[in-house]
Amino acid sequence: MIIAHDLGTTGDKATLVSADGRLLAACTSPYGTDFGPGGKAEQDPEAWWTAVCHATRDLLARTGTRPADVEAVSFSGQMMGAVLLDAHGEPVRPATIWADTRSVAQSATLVERVGMEHGYAITGHRLNPTYSASKVMWVREHEPEAFGRAVTVVQAKDFIGHRLTGELATDPSDASSTNAFDQRTGRWSEEILAAAELPASLFPEVRPSTAVLGRVTRAAAEATGLAEGTPVVVGGGDGPMGALGAGIVDAASGAYCYLGSSSWVSVASDAPLYDPAMRTMTFNHVLPDRFVPTATMQAGGASLEWVVETLAPGQEDRFPRLLGEAGAVEASGDGLYFLPHLLGERSPYWNPAARAVFAGLARHHGPAHLTRAVLEGVAFNLWTGLLAFVENDVPITSVDAIGGAANSPVVLSVLADVWGVPVVRRNLTDEATAVGAAVVAGVGVGLFDDFSVAQRFSAEVSTATPDPDRHARLTDAYALFMEAYERLEPWFDKL
Repeated sequence: MIIAHDLGTTGDKATLVSADGRLLAACTSPYGTDFGPGGKAEQDPEAWWTAVCHATRDLLARTGTRPADVEAVSFSGQMMGAVLLDAHGEPVRPATIWADTRSVAQSATLVERVGMEHGYAITGHRLNPTYSASKVMWVREHEPEAFGRAVTVVQAKDFIGHRLTGELATDPSDASSTNAFDQRTGRWSEEILAAAELPASLFPEVRPSTAVLGRVTRAAAEATGLAEGTPVVVGGGDGPMGALGAGIVDAASGAYCYLGSSSWVSVASDAPLYDPAMRTMTFNHVLPDRFVPTATMQAGGASLEWVVETLAPGQEDRFPRLLGEAGAVEASGDGLYFLPHLLGERSPYWNPAARAVFAGLARHHGPAHLTRAVLEGVAFNLWTGLLAFVENDVPITSVDAIGGAANSPVVLSVLADVWGVPVVRRNLTDEATAVGAAVVAGVGVGLFDDFSVAQRFSAEVSTATPDPDRHARLTDAYALFMEAYERLEPWFDKL
């Protein structure tokens, strides 16, 4: 048996996987986020650990699994954060997560000293306040006492791995999400760290995603219910893990879309993809010598969650009801648009000042129209990323969809009509990242021969086929959507 933890934005999902490649059970333990002014987005690392302990114990009890039967544990985790730890491995302050955009000034310093295009060539990413390096710089400048106690900075899954084993390391996929990793050399970038005035010793050892980090300690066994000595595999970031779980392992695998709190479109490749307009970024894959070119927006599923929670607070059937109603109305076809920038924006604008906007509201527009506009806005924004792939000679003939929102036929229909290609719902809408972590764990301890086992988990469930006439109309609407942002961008800066 393997236990895979998916440390997401809203909670930890623990999944039990058999050695013959079957999903047996899963359970989730939630935690909260402290959103605040100026782009603040923080979480308590201790809440992550509590969630992992609860989810593990619940999973073992629910399935009647003996702790001794668990042969490996691994992780998929949220990326681009900053967890600062002291010499004892304890957090010196709350973790700044991917959604935190307060480090605008610090990121600007990196751009001034390194240069945006040169930084993109080194890291595969724009230099931007959504990444770890500038977040650490922000802590140094605003909370010098906390920074003075920090001896290392890690990502969410690295912190949990340390709690389980006492060992500390990260992997190439998470390292590539920091704005401090040189993809060309596979090491921390001396040039960027010098520009950031951060010591190299602050960043942990980078080990393969399949490496055995260590074994569950006695204290961790008592807290989680796992057996002392259980192997713990390093794991990886949720984007590359989702790619593996969806079966996206090489260029022939095609494209996929993840519809979680943040959302992205992505492919796999043998080399980083450098977009001249820098609309996309490239992560290291959890597979050795592979990469994951990606276009990520800040608030994909989060925009849908926000509009549904705002329009129907506390109603149990709010998601299926509003999505069903959205499928029966027009949005852009009725002059209504939504710019989905609730948390600033990464692809394609890389603008932390961007904000969400409803444009074209009329008196007759109600909850269904607003929900439909949000769906179209997310689809339009992700289409920019797909177009960037196409313009860089990456063919897109269909897109596999995973993540919670992929369970909705209305969502998939909107995506297909906007993008003009079939959108395929896989059976692993919610479990792909955990499956990726399980595959990595199994390879790491020798239960699986190679990564091809991921294909056992994934199967096509349904396909949303685009309507050609609707796609043509939405192509025209996409131009207006893009124009709305361009016109509002100077206004966002004034805010």
